[in-house]
Amino acid sequence: MSPGSDAHRRWAFLTNHAQVLVCIADEPHVRLRDISERVGITERAAHRIVGELSAAGYLTSRRVGRRNAYVVHADVPLPDAVARRQNVGDLLAVLVSPS
Repeated sequence: MSPGSDAHRRWAFLTNHAQVLVCIADEPHVRLRDISERVGITERAAHRIVGELSAAGYLTSRRVGRRNAYVVHADVPLPDAVARRQNVGDLLAVLVSPS
């Protein structure tokens, strides 16, 4: 079974929260609609996840015109017990294309 086969597409290696964070880190002015399309979730779920990430201190948002601009806080530790010594920036360094 190759990594791109259908069997591998039945589950995601990264949680929806991680995928949303990657979308925002890659494009800080991304719209919730675009996040939902890229991650494969509803716009409402994208909104909820962004709210949860904000409440947990992983990002902040501010209004710029009619859109939000997001700032990811790369120094915040990952929430997973296995990766507690790593921070968000370590994960994003691997997953986000350099600008």
